[in-house]
Amino acid sequence: MEQSFLTVRPATQADLPRLVDLRAYLLDGTTASYSSRTLEDAVRWRAAYRTWLSSRLSESDCVQILAAEHKESGQVLGCVTAIIDQRAPAPGCLNGLSGWVQSVVVEPQWRGRGIARQLMQHLLRWFANRGVGCVVLQSTEAAGTLYQTLGFAVSDESLLIRQEASA
Repeated sequence: MEQSFLTVRPATQADLPRLVDLRAYLLDGTTASYSSRTLEDAVRWRAAYRTWLSSRLSESDCVQILAAEHKESGQVLGCVTAIIDQRAPAPGCLNGLSGWVQSVVVEPQWRGRGIARQLMQHLLRWFANRGVGCVVLQSTEAAGTLYQTLGFAVSDESLLIRQEASA
């Protein structure tokens, strides 16, 4: 369902501070394994993310960062990041192009209005236009139903994470 109050567009350098603030809903103050544990952790990931965004917002063919902007106010209400990896071919992915969805986040007071769905639909079209047939994401329990309605299936594989100490 297209939201008449919303425009989904590629994010720009001008969106950078807002993208960092939105991602903080996922990375600061949660119990997730990837969440920052201290104020110092939060400061470090924010600086590293700003640098990463700056280098990818304008010139990366294998990274897409979308912003959901309120048509009237111009406020960015949500965002999503897509990354295309080249992997070894497999039965479900013969060309080896694998998509990764990261940081689907909507401003809390705007959740439940179809914004994340619209962001994901745009992203899935972007992947399809690039020949990416296999797309993976890590989900919270609350968002799992949305992704399943978009064709994602729960995997029987375990997600194992090995994190090195921050440099």
